[in-house]
Amino acid sequence: MPAESLLFRTLNGSTIESRPIIVRAVVIAVWTSRDTSGRDLRVAEMGALGIPRPSKTPQFRHVATHRLTTADRIEVIGPESSGEVEVVLVRDGRGLWVGVGSDHTDRRVERTDVHVAKQMCDKPIAPDLWAFDDVADHWDSLVLRSWIIEDGDLTLYQEGTVAAILPPADLMTSFAGRDDLPDGTAMFCGTFAARGGIRPSSRFKFELFDPQRERRIMHAYDIVALPVGE
Repeated sequence: MPAESLLFRTLNGSTIESRPIIVRAVVIAVWTSRDTSGRDLRVAEMGALGIPRPSKTPQFRHVATHRLTTADRIEVIGPESSGEVEVVLVRDGRGLWVGVGSDHTDRRVERTDVHVAKQMCDKPIAPDLWAFDDVADHWDSLVLRSWIIEDGDLTLYQEGTVAAILPPADLMTSFAGRDDLPDGTAMFCGTFAARGGIRPSSRFKFELFDPQRERRIMHAYDIVALPVGE
């Protein structure tokens, strides 16, 4: 099975380590809103781009492991792609970790083939991870935010708590049949609607904030649009 080794800084209690984690599978969970109003808003947002309503929720898309990256720059084909902030669960031999990433997606291709669209773009992830056990007892208070560049300024693009998204145990059970992930799996857990609708940007910044421990994981990346060609 293809695998990708990425260097992360893990925080477990007060112990900080820098070490590689071998990722053997990358899974994108989609349509993961916890309540019907959030799901309907997300469906309407995607519908505005010509993306059809899902037949069931949640759904899971596999992408190539080499798409997962901690880089601060990605290249995409054409101008119609965008990021979206998501909690990322990572399982390795030492336990379950929590991070934050961006399910960057080609929106033009997504109108006709969601599976291919998910494969088209790299999936940036912040190089820091928290131990899941350190946040499990206050999970719903965790905050996701993202920003894009508009008219030269950094603009808030998404903001909300993970309470809007299905709990980790539900997602892992739906995917793996148990409330855990297979070793070497990274799962993007879904997102919520963008302020002002989905749109592209030359830079995407995102964070996961823990208000109880007053700490955050942040990352940002530039998006370089390659010409489509004739």
